[in-house]
Amino acid sequence: MTPTRHTAPDPHAVPDPHRIAVLGAGVMGVGITALALGHGIPVLLVDTDAERLDRARGAVDRELRTAQLLGRLPATAVTAALEAATTTDGVGDVTAVVEAVTEIAEIKAKALADVSARVRPGTPLISNTSSIPVDELADWAARAEDVVGTHFMNPPYLIPTVEVIRGARTGDATMAAVGALLTALAREQIVVRDAPGFVTSRVLHPMINDAARVVQEGTATPEAVDALMEGCLGHPTGPLRTADLIGIDNLVDSLRVLHRRTGDEGCRPCDLLLDKVRQGELGRKTGRGFYVYEEENR
Repeated sequence: MTPTRHTAPDPHAVPDPHRIAVLGAGVMGVGITALALGHGIPVLLVDTDAERLDRARGAVDRELRTAQLLGRLPATAVTAALEAATTTDGVGDVTAVVEAVTEIAEIKAKALADVSARVRPGTPLISNTSSIPVDELADWAARAEDVVGTHFMNPPYLIPTVEVIRGARTGDATMAAVGALLTALAREQIVVRDAPGFVTSRVLHPMINDAARVVQEGTATPEAVDALMEGCLGHPTGPLRTADLIGIDNLVDSLRVLHRRTGDEGCRPCDLLLDKVRQGELGRKTGRGFYVYEEENR
């Protein structure tokens, strides 16, 4: 595909210390791409679906404009170059890979196996995952020491902290490289040990499941649940608005991973969440989840 460039290259510029590949042009892939471009880091965005890639170009531009309007990027920020491709053939010279494909272990494993065979040894392979153990994914890479996990929150430009998951075999050089990249992205990293769901998802996703179950049982409306959690307990958006932001399909995938790997019945997705996935009511990205969203606000 023809590369899209947000700025013309300067022939006299010093070479960029970072150039990343982002695998997956879904919600998180777009968000991470926009964050990187907004901080001057060139991105190769890879997705096997050419139509999704075309849509992603516009989505990246919208996220960049929104970040500037909200003051999360300077209005004068010079964005870096965006390239798009349907294969990983061009990853040989990137400084890091951020895998942001669907939260299904088999799909992530296939992506990591493919890209690890194409990058230079020592290139960090960063799996953006909300629940899948990093050491499990590292089994599929050519070099397990290059694999590390991150959990960027959505939208990445708005949330300044990133959960970083060090697998049992993640190398010191990989951790240092990830830290340097996150510093360049103006993100704070908090490093945790590898486990299903890590910290944020292990705590948050069962809570959202419980909130959905309260609505399913008729105890309260989504609006009432979120208002109580915001007003009484200080949750910034409410768990069900958060579910719509995460993507209810992504939430269900994460809960299934947690249920299988921990045996915690509180992580079994409730019927209301499963019904919404079957009906295509996935949250903000589809215009309807627990709430209805106007097109311009999605």
